[in-house]
Amino acid sequence: MPDLDTRTQIHDMVVAFYRAVVFDDVLEPVFDEIAEVDWPSHIPRLIDYWCRILLGDPSYAGAMYAAHRHLHERAPLQVEWFDRWHQLFVETVDAGWSGPQAEAAKAHAERSLASLSRRLVDGAWQLDGTRTGAGADA
Repeated sequence: MPDLDTRTQIHDMVVAFYRAVVFDDVLEPVFDEIAEVDWPSHIPRLIDYWCRILLGDPSYAGAMYAAHRHLHERAPLQVEWFDRWHQLFVETVDAGWSGPQAEAAKAHAERSLASLSRRLVDGAWQLDGTRTGAGADA
């Protein structure tokens, strides 16, 4: 399998992943009804984002935290959404790519989810599905 080491490979991964999101019972309503994502404009930004992360390409100039904070203000983000997003992302990457950049993408996704959760959700998302912090079960 190829690695995520070219813009073309990253493009294909982003399209495959968000295709899975669009057909997912858990995440589709979040992206469609809450975020009201304009896919034709959003996908190129996501490709630029992942090219920045994996290739050091400077073309992405967005503010990931601000966008997700805005979404959280519209409807509080749920830990279950983080779990499902992570599951679909890892499944997508593992189905089509392998190598150092594919592993870096999965690691970055995990760190980003944990960071967003700490900053926006009452408790921190962790890969094993547990929560820490104020919202953790006692």
